[in-house]
Amino acid sequence: MDIKGKAHKYGDNVDTDVIIPARYLVTTEARELAAHCMEDIDADFVRRVQPGDLLVGGKNFGCGSSREQAPIAIKTAGVGCVLAESFARIFYRNAINIGLPLLVAPEAAREIKSGDEVEVDLATGMICDLTQGREWHSEPFPEFIREIIRAGGLIEYTRARLAREGELPA
Repeated sequence: MDIKGKAHKYGDNVDTDVIIPARYLVTTEARELAAHCMEDIDADFVRRVQPGDLLVGGKNFGCGSSREQAPIAIKTAGVGCVLAESFARIFYRNAINIGLPLLVAPEAAREIKSGDEVEVDLATGMICDLTQGREWHSEPFPEFIREIIRAGGLIEYTRARLAREGELPA
């Protein structure tokens, strides 16, 4: 599964209140959340992001409250993958649960620049900065996590798996 797009780079400790400010949590509508994604740190983010683009963060990306609206806003805005030096654990799990891939890649996260064209292969963990002509390797996801991401999240994955096994109607 390859993801290719432009990098949108941010620093350390990008918290969930920056990703989706609390004042917008009055809705559960994913498109409304996405319309305000990153606006307190980058007012033009939602106008610049294109489907498949990547967020690149520093240390502790997704820290703060455990709101699952943060990865939903990122994914619905069109981001194909998040790369960072490290992630807050609950953000990491929430992202996988909704089918947003992320990779821990400290060196890549430090070296990639905003605007660089980046390609990620989730099966191998290979990260290629096509602009700089550089490559890095991250620990790839196990196959079952790639299946969750391909399905669009844990709920869709479970629904499809139960239907295949005859537990639920398709």
